[in-house]
Amino acid sequence: MEKNLFEQINSDIKTAMLAREKVTLETLRGIKKEFLEAKTAKGSNGELQDEQALKILQKMLKQRKETALIYTEQNRPELAENELAEAAVIERYLPQPMTDEELEKAVAEIISQVGAAGPQDMGKVMGVASKQLSGKAEGKAISEKVKSLLAKI
Repeated sequence: MEKNLFEQINSDIKTAMLAREKVTLETLRGIKKEFLEAKTAKGSNGELQDEQALKILQKMLKQRKETALIYTEQNRPELAENELAEAAVIERYLPQPMTDEELEKAVAEIISQVGAAGPQDMGKVMGVASKQLSGKAEGKAISEKVKSLLAKI
């Protein structure tokens, strides 16, 4: 039986402890904390599906990258470096992002499925695209691709 993300993180925490990998360990503990909060949140059934776990990981990755950018702008490279190191650990658990060509192809298919006729159908296309491409591409990239392809119709 394949491990789910929650079990994988728990197992990797033990490995990181034994290897004395401080950044990895801190990052994994942070992920576990977020997962446990999601599992015990109101309205949750005590289970954490990999789909939910991926959304949590994406949010954490985005936070790390944004924070690193702020630290870089404030000329604090040592702090930015730590955030980027944590981001690298989080990325290990996320699926490979789509290439630009794959994203364009997927969005083009969605546009034809929905029967979009131009930029006025952006909302309709984005609704479907966001669901289908969640975890495979960033929302901003999806939005820009939808906008550019709808402009060509």
